[in-house]
Amino acid sequence: MSELSFYLRNFTQILNLDEIISHIPQQCQKIILIPHRFLHLLPIHAFILNDGSYLLDRYEVTYSPSCRLLQLIKNQQHPNFEKLFAIQNPTEDLIYTDLEVETISSYFDSAEILAKEKATKTAFKTYNDFSSVNCLHFSCHGYFNINYPLESSLLLANAETKTENLTLAEVFEVNLSKCRLVTLSTCETGLTDFRDLSDEYISFPSSFIYAGSSNVVSNLWIPDDLYAALLMIKFYQNLHQNFTVSAALNKAQIWLRDSTTKELQEWIKNNHLMSAASVTHLSEYLLWFDLDEQPFEEPFYWAAFSAISQ
Repeated sequence: MSELSFYLRNFTQILNLDEIISHIPQQCQKIILIPHRFLHLLPIHAFILNDGSYLLDRYEVTYSPSCRLLQLIKNQQHPNFEKLFAIQNPTEDLIYTDLEVETISSYFDSAEILAKEKATKTAFKTYNDFSSVNCLHFSCHGYFNINYPLESSLLLANAETKTENLTLAEVFEVNLSKCRLVTLSTCETGLTDFRDLSDEYISFPSSFIYAGSSNVVSNLWIPDDLYAALLMIKFYQNLHQNFTVSAALNKAQIWLRDSTTKELQEWIKNNHLMSAASVTHLSEYLLWFDLDEQPFEEPFYWAAFSAISQ
């Protein structure tokens, strides 16, 4: 058992989670978690129960930063999912983000992509059609500033200074009135300023909800861009099959966790949205593992992401 799995099991015991869920009606299939303070920092959906299963095996799990934001989410549902706006690898050091964005863009009727050196803050802020975007996808680096949360940033191209990054404070200014989903396929974008005793937690997910999005997917730690790319492609594949955001994410996480090398090879081979070069590259990477091995079984590989939704 990995160190992370050890802690996930211990947190289950500390919070008496098995006892809590024993009181949930058996017909319940989905739970919405509103964590308090430091609990925002934990992947509760990946807590290991007494029977060895994970919480997301038992329920569809989604989160909300607060009750106020949950009500806001319920009041701003946007069903359309046709237009994508994406930021793709602005720092040009994430090998698999190009594969990620190029593949998921195929699921949309319209896609506006700012890739690599074109993904500057100026280009982002001068884009004048965010009000019609249904999905906003960031495939880039990011960090959360625990001391000054509003200065937390998504790293864009040519950002020699912090002023050239997109800050959390600036997210509030974006008009996402028709946005169904914001995906932050980056590092630390799900972290929250948990020191405030009120329920108004400051984070990237909450800022995008206030900007108008119905759902936000973000992460708590730095996932390798390969694992993130595989998970994101499967996530959008599930969304294309009309699953809810939280169900699509949970199913993608379970898929990445449980798939053997052979199953992953078959999935890559049969994914006609990937370029031939990407198929070859991923297939060669998987040669490092035995065919019956589950290479991404440990929670570190799949548990970082969570959905903020209703």
